[in-house]
Amino acid sequence: MSQIIIGVGEYGVSNRPGDEIKTFALGSCVAVIFLDPRTGTLGMLHVALPESEINKTKSLDKPGYFADTGIPALLAEMARLGCSPQGQGMVVKLCGGANIMDTNEIFQIGKCNALSIKKLLWIYEMDVVAEDLGGTFSRSVSVSVETGEIILSSPGRPDWKL
Repeated sequence: MSQIIIGVGEYGVSNRPGDEIKTFALGSCVAVIFLDPRTGTLGMLHVALPESEINKTKSLDKPGYFADTGIPALLAEMARLGCSPQGQGMVVKLCGGANIMDTNEIFQIGKCNALSIKKLLWIYEMDVVAEDLGGTFSRSVSVSVETGEIILSSPGRPDWKL
C-alpha cells in the first residue's frame, strides 16, 4: 500500500487497489474526487482558485491550481489509465470550500471555487453524487482506491465519511 499525497494545485491518479490518495488542510480549496467504477481508477485534484485568467503562467506550470485547467488535466491523466477523457461514467465527490479567514465574507473564495467546479462539471455532464462543502473549518481528505471510501478529518472533530 502506498500513499499518494496531493499538495495545493496538484492532482494524482491510481488504479492500484492498495493505494490511498490524500490531501491536507483544505480551507477555501476544494478536493475534486473522480472514481471510474469501470476501470477502478481514482483521481483527486486540490483546487486553490476558480479561474486561471488571473495567472496564465501559473496555470501552465501548475494546471491543478485552478478549477478550469485542473479538471481537464485530471481527466487527461485518468484517460491514460483507460478512463473516458470526457469523464463519462465517473462518480464525482467534492470536499472543502470553507470560509476560514474571510470572517466578513467579502471574498468567499471557497464558495467561488465550488461554484466554478460545479459549472465546469455541468459542461462535462458530470453530476456530483456527494459533497462536504462550506463551513468554517479546514478538512483533510483520504480516499481508498480499492473501496472508494472517503474519510475526512479536521482538528478537534472526530473523523467522518463522505
